[in-house]
Amino acid sequence: MAKGQCQLISLLFIAALSCNGRGEPQIGSWGDQGDGTYKNPILNADYPDVDIEQAGDTYYMITSTNHYAPGMTLLESEDLVNWTIIGHVFDKLSWEPRYNFDRMSGYRVGVWAGDLGHHGGRWYCYFIDTQSGLYMSTAGKITGPWSRPICMLKKTRWTDPAVFWDDDEKQAYLVCNFGRDPVYEMNQTRLFRMSWDGKALLDEGKVIYHGHGAEAAKIYKIDGYYYIFMAEWIEGDRKQLVLRSKSIYGPFERRIVMERGKGVSRSVCQGALVQAAEGSWWYSHQLVQHREKIKGTFAGRTTGSSYEGRSQWLIPVKWQDGWPVLGEDPDGNGIGNTVHQWKKPIQGYPIDAPQTDDEFEAAKLGPQWEWNHNPRDDRWSLTERPGSLRLKANVPVNNGGFWNAGNTISQRLMGKGKGVVTARVDISGMKPGQQAGFCRHSGQYVLLGISVDDDGNKRLVFNNNGKVKEGPVIRKDVIYYRAKNDGDKAFYEYSLDGKTYKPFGEEFQLKFGRWRGDRLGFYCWNDRMAEGHIDIDYFRYDYDGPKGRSAGEQGQSGRGLSDI
Repeated sequence: MAKGQCQLISLLFIAALSCNGRGEPQIGSWGDQGDGTYKNPILNADYPDVDIEQAGDTYYMITSTNHYAPGMTLLESEDLVNWTIIGHVFDKLSWEPRYNFDRMSGYRVGVWAGDLGHHGGRWYCYFIDTQSGLYMSTAGKITGPWSRPICMLKKTRWTDPAVFWDDDEKQAYLVCNFGRDPVYEMNQTRLFRMSWDGKALLDEGKVIYHGHGAEAAKIYKIDGYYYIFMAEWIEGDRKQLVLRSKSIYGPFERRIVMERGKGVSRSVCQGALVQAAEGSWWYSHQLVQHREKIKGTFAGRTTGSSYEGRSQWLIPVKWQDGWPVLGEDPDGNGIGNTVHQWKKPIQGYPIDAPQTDDEFEAAKLGPQWEWNHNPRDDRWSLTERPGSLRLKANVPVNNGGFWNAGNTISQRLMGKGKGVVTARVDISGMKPGQQAGFCRHSGQYVLLGISVDDDGNKRLVFNNNGKVKEGPVIRKDVIYYRAKNDGDKAFYEYSLDGKTYKPFGEEFQLKFGRWRGDRLGFYCWNDRMAEGHIDIDYFRYDYDGPKGRSAGEQGQSGRGLSDI
């Protein structure tokens, strides 16, 4: 089938999906509904720990990426509902060798929750690597180039930094969760004075709050009051609360402003407050990973309901007696709940969505793709076979298999409904000892691919977390992979002609793990020597959600990269 054409999918899935390629936008069970309303979540994928800044008529978002490179994803929107990816703050995780392809020991750490600032004509991004320190990077334009990360404090227990430039007082501040206080046996929120250029802390900070698991603080100054939004575990639910004071150091009034409510199984909190141009207020928050109560705490293992990751919800905010009222309060207890459908904040903009599809015809890799740890750049190419992504095999670190194999590339699962990915891969360049194919992974990995034996025979293999099932010898140069899911139930199919698909391997369950939701992509390694390659001709993804122009464009935002 020629590139640019949509392929037919099974009747089981076609009812929920529309194949649009680069044509008209589609709507789905979440996001922009095309009638002036939206359904939450607005980003039904792994977009956690966001912060949002407005510049002109455009809104910009950052979201954490842990051990993936490039790091700290950047998105933009003109209506707070339809978001597209415009790049990343960090091309590589350069501050520690653990993130290199020859180490690959940075799982679960790396780029955690951060803060995006826009002040004095410059952009600033702050984040904490819990194994390394507090870092910041700055740029003249949101699209970069961003400076090499500056370490503001080495080896810290902190998480979730946020900055605030008080133009009235001509003083900058940084607030963060400073870790557990042994006296209070609760997290301490500490406020630091920061240099006006945003590059240095000026004191040791002052503790302004203690709370159980209190974190994710953000500072806003509105009508003479300082408001500090943060999340805290209260009565088994991670609630959103607000501190208010005329002084940034307090004393503070405290109010719980949002809780889980009916119809939502996961806690709702932690996000960004933003004001639209006409004056309305909005709050973008995440669903946290679902937790099981273990030994009296809620710091236990995650359950399966969060397999898509931590999605983003947008809710209206009203002000009453100087306090924000988040969402709706259906039970009348004075604490807001999230909303499931609402009128869009800003009308008139088209449906759009983060990029997914890729024909690999662009000069640069699309911003939807991220590598597992830093890639080895001499082992992948978009130019050696134009129109394809070539992945060259590396030997895994310490012969460690999938988790230690460099240059695994993937993107986020989109939505929790039905989804279908189809990929065409040329396997003619594979060599003995090589394994390569399609992968789904987060805390687990499930692979469908080709393994090459000593005699050069290429055999189909299904690998579920190390449990391998062998299939037939593949004598064609091209194989088509298809990955399907219906909710968290997933399975693989393959084809040798792009028309007739056969299932292979058992059905498996998608899971959250290593702080990330399920991801879809490609793996390639060689257990013996760095030889062999595959050429990925395309990746086409249909899912039950919005899909706009950008979803089918490679490496570009639907509106073009901003000069701001």
